[in-house]
Amino acid sequence: MIDEAIWKTPPTRWELSRSAVHVWIADVSESAASERWREILSAEEQERAGRFRFAKDRVQYSSCRGILRLILGGYLNIKPTEVRFGYNGHGKPGLVDEINPTKIRFNVAHSHGLALFAMTMDREIGIDVEQIRPEVATQEIAERFFAPEEVQRLFDLQPAERTAAFFDCWTRKEAFIKARGVGLWLPLNQFVVAFGPGATPALLSAKDDPHASARWTVIDLNPAKGYAGAVVVETGGTELRQWNAAALR
Repeated sequence: MIDEAIWKTPPTRWELSRSAVHVWIADVSESAASERWREILSAEEQERAGRFRFAKDRVQYSSCRGILRLILGGYLNIKPTEVRFGYNGHGKPGLVDEINPTKIRFNVAHSHGLALFAMTMDREIGIDVEQIRPEVATQEIAERFFAPEEVQRLFDLQPAERTAAFFDCWTRKEAFIKARGVGLWLPLNQFVVAFGPGATPALLSAKDDPHASARWTVIDLNPAKGYAGAVVVETGGTELRQWNAAALR
């Protein structure tokens, strides 16, 4: 499912530079679960995992948190169990200052057994991944959540192009919301992204910030067949590296 030509085996040690954007991918389905990922969770994380009703959700949550701890522990040069998280006023997770002298920022997304982990140094970042499901890419949903300019752009396309374009638009918008770290405070229809065949990924405008298009960079991702993905990062360098977390088992 994961294209190893795109998503490389990580080096033995991994480090961030200020111009770098690192994105990790992982299969977090039940069939790919690793006991190592589960064992390094905190007691609170294990308790939360146990509250999921369905096994696939427990596995996805446990795998995501375990892999995140392994990745961050590598950047910070500490044990995965020593990674400690905090949250901003809108619930966006981050690292506590005491263990994060280089100001690493991260974001995580998952969809139907696939997860992405985005990392930068001292720049806010957001990431999204979605399984492409034609039944979701409807005019009703587009008109409910997209900006009017985006709805017009979507339905100017040929019908055969619309499903992929819908999810390109959706993931770029979700990644921007997550980069901003404001949760549902910023409605999806209050800003506009570029998408569709031939369009360079970009934030075109945001009603609450006239300088947003210059502040944020949008990067398109190719997570796996049948998935769309995007990462949005504060402008300052887009030296993209894409790693496969399978080596962390």
